[in-house]
Amino acid sequence: MMETTRRFSILDFGFWISQIAALLRPAFHNLNSEYKIHNLLLCPFFPLLNTKYKIQNHKSERGMTMLAVMAVMTLFAIALLAVAPAVQLEVQREKELESIRRGEDVAEAIQKFIIFHQGRKLPESIDQLLEGLPQGTKKTQILRASSATDPLSEDGKWRLIKPDPKTIAAFAKRVQNYNNGVLPTNPTQLLDRYSIVLVNTLDTGTEGEIEEPDEENFEIVTDNTPFIGVASQSRSKSVLSYYGVENHSKWVFTPLFRGTGASSFRTRTRALGP
Repeated sequence: MMETTRRFSILDFGFWISQIAALLRPAFHNLNSEYKIHNLLLCPFFPLLNTKYKIQNHKSERGMTMLAVMAVMTLFAIALLAVAPAVQLEVQREKELESIRRGEDVAEAIQKFIIFHQGRKLPESIDQLLEGLPQGTKKTQILRASSATDPLSEDGKWRLIKPDPKTIAAFAKRVQNYNNGVLPTNPTQLLDRYSIVLVNTLDTGTEGEIEEPDEENFEIVTDNTPFIGVASQSRSKSVLSYYGVENHSKWVFTPLFRGTGASSFRTRTRALGP
């Protein structure tokens, strides 16, 4: 019974379509041949409107093909615009991850350099770290060539951080806050001479007394100065946070404060606003 009802419904639909086609046929016969039906949506009804109808206007067909291509290109462009911000964000994130990886490589190389010289000497250039440390008649590599450049800086050069408490105090305070109020120790006592004054400042001073470095006017030194760490020359806000810091210029990569109590999760993706 259900099949009979369905069959009548389909026949009824075809009947009304044929009636509508019969009413529209005179109107279509009065149209110029240039404007005859070429819409593919009406193709199923062509036999009802005119059984002898044939598409002969090739220029119109080419025009419709061009419109279809333009429509596809438009949709493709819209799709690209939709994903562009996400792609750009991912590219920036990968650059920041690479910068952090290289910065920590430099920090480890500085530590090896200081240990080799028994804490009495700091490196004075990235090239000095690239040269390696003497071991007999050869030299041991302590820094990879790729880590000698910063992917976030325009010229690729790291900004050298001097062993000045005022320069790294703000970053040390961020590390302390990131570690729930505990400033991690140094991985070796040979580094204590470069942080003892800083530790005393953090223990006696309040957070408000420790000034943040000026993002616009900080000193950029890339060579020929003793340094205890490196940072990027970029002043941009970051996608990632490093020790809770969300600005490239404030990411200080140093062997200091990497001992007991140091967090193993230094890098996180910050929450992005709308």
